Amino acid sequence: MPYVNIRVTREGVTPEQKLQLIEGATDLLSRVLNKNPATTFVIIDEVDTDNWGVARENVTTLRAREAAKKIAG
Repeated sequence: MPYVNIRVTREGVTPEQKLQLIEGATDLLSRVLNKNPATTFVIIDEVDTDNWGVARENVTTLRAREAAKKIAG
């Protein structure tokens, strides 16, 4: 009974994209490990960018800086 947890930042992932992730992860486990799709669980967690950090900053701050660079550009 495989369990896959996908975490992404909450930045407009569409229901269609989520379905593609679920289908893709399920198909991968079925193809590579011969797991039964009927017992494969895929969970998608969306995390606010304030709660996702990289390089000692949260993603909200990083995105704001990137946007400012494009405007100043």
